[in-house]
Amino acid sequence: MAVPKFFEFFPAVLQVLLDGSEKTVKQIREESINILRVSEEACKELLPSGRQRTVDNRVNWAITYLKNAGLIVSTRRAVYAITDEGSKAYTDVGNKLDLTYLERYESFRAFHNISADAPVNVKKQDTTLEDTPLDMFEKAYSQINSALAEDLLSAVMDHSPDFFEQLVVDLLLKMGYGSSIDSSGFVVGKSGDEGIDGIIREDKLGFSNIYIQAKRWDPATMTVGRPEIQKFVGALAGQGATKGLFITTTQFTKEAVNYASKQSAAKIVLVDGHQLTRLMIEYSIGVSVQSTYTIKKIDSDYFDDSMN
Repeated sequence: MAVPKFFEFFPAVLQVLLDGSEKTVKQIREESINILRVSEEACKELLPSGRQRTVDNRVNWAITYLKNAGLIVSTRRAVYAITDEGSKAYTDVGNKLDLTYLERYESFRAFHNISADAPVNVKKQDTTLEDTPLDMFEKAYSQINSALAEDLLSAVMDHSPDFFEQLVVDLLLKMGYGSSIDSSGFVVGKSGDEGIDGIIREDKLGFSNIYIQAKRWDPATMTVGRPEIQKFVGALAGQGATKGLFITTTQFTKEAVNYASKQSAAKIVLVDGHQLTRLMIEYSIGVSVQSTYTIKKIDSDYFDDSMN
């Protein structure tokens, strides 16, 4: 038999988690493969890159889609559990659970690049009728990066606050801040940080420095409010600083954003968890290249009669 499509794994993944237990991605893969009775021969099939089994890739994407629909939840890195909505969905449609069903969830529609005003239960084939191959490629690229961003944030949360502070310094250096200066970026020791977690030296003599505050807070339960920004502004004033970066794994409240924007003594830049993971992907911090695809078009100049 052929390897089932990724969406054909939706019901199996939910069935694996129906008992309410938490299971690793590896456990979900193995049990889903057994439920669908994927043959040993089919399981040997590899992606074109030759680096991963096709069946593993498709179960991984099934997990990603169900998570974005809110039917399963990541309890910790690479571990998942079913939600109440997931149990309800399986009870409602069972093995008929498909992409069309997931489109009723706003979170999934946003992930899947479906317009907010598009009707729920749009048939799968209707959503791609007007898409060119390049449109579909770009949407797929967007979805891959969206899933990667979630995995990155989960990985960051699995490490210590000290690790996060060093990550932020590494990211800024990779972005080009102070990169031509020896020892241009460093984490400040806990004993005397005075509200500053790291410093990037933008010039060799230290005339211009960027002072960093890094908060590795749970994005599901915490936000950075105005009081935290006020403390940071005070810490900058104590350093005589004019540039401050407050970076976090969670979100900022509107009050925090407004307060930061009104500061005149120092320029305050706020980076939330979404921006953080986007920058990590863009500057290859904590990620590696799996595959590279080059899209080519015809060279009109080469075929221009005027050049012959």
